[in-house]
Amino acid sequence: MKIFRGLRHPEIAPACALTVGNFDGVHLGHQAMLALLRAAAARHGVPSCVLTFEPHPRDWFASAFNQPERAPARISTLRDKLTALAACGVEQVVILPFNERQAGQSAEAFIDDVLRRALGVRHVLIGDDFRFGARRAGDAAMLEAAGRQHGFEVARMDSHEVHGLRVSSTAVREALAAGDMARAAALLGRPYSISGHVVHGRRLGRALAESAPGRGDGFRTLNLRFSRRTAAWRPAAGGIFVARIHGLGNVPLPGVANLGIRPSLDAHDINGGRVLLEVHALRWPAALGAEGAYAKIIRVDLLHKLHDELRYHSLAALAAGISRDCAAAREWHARHAAP
Repeated sequence: MKIFRGLRHPEIAPACALTVGNFDGVHLGHQAMLALLRAAAARHGVPSCVLTFEPHPRDWFASAFNQPERAPARISTLRDKLTALAACGVEQVVILPFNERQAGQSAEAFIDDVLRRALGVRHVLIGDDFRFGARRAGDAAMLEAAGRQHGFEVARMDSHEVHGLRVSSTAVREALAAGDMARAAALLGRPYSISGHVVHGRRLGRALAESAPGRGDGFRTLNLRFSRRTAAWRPAAGGIFVARIHGLGNVPLPGVANLGIRPSLDAHDINGGRVLLEVHALRWPAALGAEGAYAKIIRVDLLHKLHDELRYHSLAALAAGISRDCAAAREWHARHAAP
C-alpha cells in the first residue's frame, strides 16, 4: 500500500476509485465498504484509494475553539489505522492535514480541487451520513450532481449491522469506554489492539523487585509511548487489561497491560503525563535477554478489562497491586486457553 501525505506528490495515481473518511478503528462497517471499493476499482481498472485526515477534524476544531471536550477519544493510532487499511487491500492512502485552510474549503472547491484535479476520481463510495466541505455543506445529492456533470460515479453504502446493531466508530468507542472488550472485538472483527516501538521507561519494574517478595526480576515492562506530536491523543480504552503480545517470537505471549497515565507516579516523570501503554509479559522469552525487546515493533491485544487505573501510595502497594493483576491475568488466560 502506498501512503502519501498531502496531494502534491508525483506518485499519486492519476485516477482512482475513492472513499473519504476518518476510518477510526477500521471496524466491520469500514471493512465492508472497502470490499465494495476494491470491486469498483477493479471494474474501472484503477487503484483503490482512501482519503483520510490527520488530525481528526474534531480534534482540530476542539483545539481551535479551546474546547478539549469536543475531541473524540481515538480508537486507533495513525500507525494502526494504516496497518488495518493495508490488511483490507487498499492500494493507496492519501492523508490530508486538517488545518484552517481545510476547514474553510467549500464543498464545491473540495470536489473540483481534491476529487477531480488532484485524485482524478472515477468512482466515489460514500456512507449514508457523508457530509463534506466547510460547515458540512456538501452532501450526497451535491456529489451525485457533480458526478453526472463531470463523469464520475457516486455510490452509497447503507449502514452495516452486526446482530441488529449499527456498526460505527461511536459504537466501538462506547464499548471500549465501558470496558466491554468482547463487544468491541465483535464490532471491529478482531481484538482491540495497539502497536508501536518498545521504548525505555523509568526502569521502575526493576525497582519493584525489592517490594515484591519472590519477584527477583521485578515486573519487566514493555513501554509504548505516543509521540509528542500526539500528546493530546486520548485512547477510547483505559485501565488494566489482560493482554496478548505479538512480535517477540513465533507465538503470542500472555500478558497484563496498563493503558493510561500511571496515576501513582509523578506527572513530571519521563512520561510527562502522556498516555502510555505498559505491558508485562507473563512469560518472558529467554532468547530475548533483558534488553532484547527494545526498538522492536509489537502489537498488544487488549482482551479483557480487569479494572480502571488505581492510585497506589507506595511502591510496596503498587507491587502488591501488580501481583494481583498478574494472577488475575494468568487465571483468565488459563480459562480461555485453546483446547
